[in-house]
Amino acid sequence: MKLKVGILGATGAVGQKFVRLLENHPWFEITALAASSRSAGRTYRDAVNWVESTPIPESIAGLIVAEAKPDIECDFVFSGLDSAVATEIESAFAEAGYPVISNARNFRMENDVPLLIPEVNPDHLDLITRQERGAGGFIVTNPNCSTVGLVLALKPLHDAFGLEAVSVTTLQALSGAGYPGVASLDALGNVVPFISGEEEKLAIEPLKILGQLTADGVQNAEISISAQCNRVPVMEGHLECVSVKLKRRASAKQVAQALSSFKTPPQIQGLPTAPDSALEVLDEEDGPQPRKHVYSGNGMTVSIGRVQECAVLDVKFVVLSHNTVRGAAGGALLNAELLTRKGLLQKRNEPR
Repeated sequence: MKLKVGILGATGAVGQKFVRLLENHPWFEITALAASSRSAGRTYRDAVNWVESTPIPESIAGLIVAEAKPDIECDFVFSGLDSAVATEIESAFAEAGYPVISNARNFRMENDVPLLIPEVNPDHLDLITRQERGAGGFIVTNPNCSTVGLVLALKPLHDAFGLEAVSVTTLQALSGAGYPGVASLDALGNVVPFISGEEEKLAIEPLKILGQLTADGVQNAEISISAQCNRVPVMEGHLECVSVKLKRRASAKQVAQALSSFKTPPQIQGLPTAPDSALEVLDEEDGPQPRKHVYSGNGMTVSIGRVQECAVLDVKFVVLSHNTVRGAAGGALLNAELLTRKGLLQKRNEPR
C-alpha cells in the first residue's frame, strides 16, 4: 500500500535525483512523471537527458511523461520545477487537492507555507492548516541548497547560546546550477564570486526556519546574517566558512560539544531517508572535504570541522552538505516522510 508519487519537472536535474532516490523506497512509488509540453507524450527514457551516475530505473524508463497539469494519477507530488513556472503549476496542483512538496523557491517565504528542515522546525508543519487551497491540497517547501547545511549547523548553537550575528562565505558546487549549468570556460580552473539571488536567500531563509511559530505565522529569528556566495569547480557538495557571534559567550570547545551533541527529534528518527546523525563533527584538521565527506549518511549528514576561536566574532567553523541530496531532492523526500508519519499524506481516495 505504498503512496503514489508524481514528479513535476521530472526531466530536470532535481527531477532526476527524485527518480533515483525513490527507487525501491519502502513507502512511496513513482506512478506519474510530468514535464513541459516538449517532453509530454514521450517515454521517460526518450524525453530525459539522464545525468545521474546510475542508469535510469527500468521500472521508470518506459513511463510516458505527462504534461504538468493536475490530472495525473498520484497521491502527492514532488516538484523539481524551475522557478519561472513553479508558481502557476504548484498552485494549480494544490488547488486541485494534491499535496505539493516543493524544491522551488517560489512559496518559501509565504506566511502560511512551511519552510521545512525536519530536524530543525517540524512544528512549522502546523502552518498547513492555515492554507486555503483545495480540499487536501497544500504546499510544503524545503530551503535553498546552501541554506540547509548552514541552518543545521546553526540550530544547536541557537538553542544553546543564542545567535547574534553570522558571517558565511560559500564555495558552491557546479551541480547546484542544474543542467547544463555553468559554461565550461567559466567553471574550469576558475571561481565565480556571484550566484544570482543566492546571497539574499542565505540571508533571509534561516531567519524563518529558526523562527518561532505564532498565531500570526512565523516570527523570524533576530539574527544578522552576511553572506557571500561563490561557484567553484567541484561537482557535488557546498562548503561554507562560517563565523558566529553568540549572545552568550562560549569557547570553541563548548561550541564543538554543542554541535556533536545535537540529537535528531524523536519524530524524525527511523524515517527511511533520515541519517543516523544529522550532524557529524570531524576531528581531522583538514576536513570536511567534498571528495571525502559529501556522501556521509548517504548524502544526508552535514559535516562540520575546524571549530576554532574567531578573532573578529566568537567562533568559526566549516560546514559541508550535499547540495543535490540533503539540499534538494533528499531534503524534500525527508519532508514527505515526516508528513506521512504525521498522517498528512494519504491515499487520495481516503478522507483527509
